[in-house]
Amino acid sequence: MATVSATRIQRLRNLIEHPRTGAAERAAAQRMLDRIQGTSAASRSVRGDRTYGARHDKPGRHASLSRIADMIREDLALARVFADAAVPGELVARSAIRDAPAQLTYTVDAPFDAGIRVSVAAVPRGWGWPDGYTESPALRDLIAEVTDIMNAYNHDGTDIDQRYHGRVEVRAAGE
Repeated sequence: MATVSATRIQRLRNLIEHPRTGAAERAAAQRMLDRIQGTSAASRSVRGDRTYGARHDKPGRHASLSRIADMIREDLALARVFADAAVPGELVARSAIRDAPAQLTYTVDAPFDAGIRVSVAAVPRGWGWPDGYTESPALRDLIAEVTDIMNAYNHDGTDIDQRYHGRVEVRAAGE
C-alpha cells in the first residue's frame, strides 16, 4: 500500500518488539502490520476450491468463536487508536475506523453456534445518514472496513462451510 507512511510501519514494529508490550496488544499490532504490508483482508489465499481470509491461521485452526471475536475486538481497538504521524511530504493512509466519530462503540460477540456479530452503536445521525435515510459514504467505508477485518478470520469453499457467519449491525445514537 503506497499511501501508508513508513513512520506508521515503524511504530507498529516498535510496539511489537517492545518488551513491555502485552501479548494481546502485540498480536493485534502484528495483524495490523500484516494487513498494511500487503496481506490485507481483501487478499485471500486459495487452496484448491477453498478460500481463506488473510488472518485465518492467526487464532489457530481449532480456535473457538469467542477467541476469534476477541481477536476482532483487539483489531478494532488498535485500528481506532493507531494514528499516522503527520510527517511533511508523506501521504496519510485513510482508515475509516480511525476517522469515524469518537463516540462510536464497537461490540463483538458470538451469540450463535456459528456466528459472529459486530455491532457499531451510537452513530450520529448527521454523520451516518445525512439526509435522514441514505447511508453516508463514510458510514459505508466504515462498514466495509469492519467487515474486512471480520472476514479475514473466515474461510469458505465448496467442500467446507464458512468457519462462521459474520454480520455487522449499525445503530444510530439514541437507539
